[in-house]
Amino acid sequence: MNKELYEKAKKIKLLAFDVDGVMTNGDVTYDENGVEYKTFNVKDGHGLVRMRESGFITAIITARNNGTVKHRADNLKITELYQGQKYKLPALEEIMKKYNLDYENVSYMGDDLPDLCILEKAGLSCCPNDAVFEVKDKCDFVSTKDGGKGAVRELCDFILEAQGIPKIATVSEGQN
Repeated sequence: MNKELYEKAKKIKLLAFDVDGVMTNGDVTYDENGVEYKTFNVKDGHGLVRMRESGFITAIITARNNGTVKHRADNLKITELYQGQKYKLPALEEIMKKYNLDYENVSYMGDDLPDLCILEKAGLSCCPNDAVFEVKDKCDFVSTKDGGKGAVRELCDFILEAQGIPKIATVSEGQN
């Protein structure tokens, strides 16, 4: 990673994420009753728990409404959850105002066109390896991992490293 990227990562206080295609692989599974299912990566979850326990604000901003996402956010103790956000920037700006943050303090990971409104402003714009071209082209940090396959964890580890926070086991790491 280059020095400029490390400098951007040193300023991060808030990590915000899209869900489908970032925290999951983007597949949506329905049962015969229309109940939607998602699969999350436990290594990503461990990364998010470590970030929160290291004092970072964690957030999910997603266009969809899903009980599974709320359950995952509750399980990981995600600081801020915004569902049903077709246009995501106002949600991010509300979080920034609440915590008195500037864009340079924000890392956002998205994978598709609806994420561009935030990616174009975030201090550290990030995406999984399998993001659409238009997103990858705008991102500072492109994970070597695909969405739902460790991209979130790779970003968390990078920010912790850039800020000199040691990679130590946490009390609640089993709860991811």
